[in-house]
Order: sequence, then C-alpha cells, then structure tokens
Amino acid sequence: MKSVGSYEAKTHLPRLLSQVEKGESITITKRGKPVAVLSPARQVPQRDVKTVIAEFRAYSKEHVRKHGSLSFQEIKAMIEEGRP
Repeated sequence: MKSVGSYEAKTHLPRLLSQVEKGESITITKRGKPVAVLSPARQVPQRDVKTVIAEFRAYSKEHVRKHGSLSFQEIKAMIEEGRP
C-alpha cells in the first residue's frame, strides 16, 4: 500500500483518485502517522427495476390489506409534513 503525506494528498488529489480508481489503496499520513486510507469504493450491485417495482407493489398490497387505504387528506398531510 502506497503512503503519502497530507500536503501531497491535498496537492495531488486528482492523481491519487485516479490511482485508487484503478484499484490501489493509499494511506494518508500526518507527521508520519497514518490518519486515513483512500481505497476503491465497494460496488453497489444494481437491482433490476422490474423486480423492485414488483416488490413495491407486493408491499403496497400487503399494507392495504393490513391497514386499509390512505385517504387523500392523509397523503397530503404526509407530503406537507416537515415543510416550512
């Protein structure tokens, strides 16, 4: 693992990010002591949109079965909740 000082990291961040993008991990030090690690982000697996929609519809049907439908006023109150 490569190690760089904090000043160099600040000065050369775009170059360091390019290296990290290629899979390298880089330790950032401050006065010779490790303070952070730049490493590649974990890839979040993409979910199939059709599957997500099907799961949402199933959840929605189950919610209606258990709790009944929401009224227009309840939906409007939820939308307005927390707005200034």
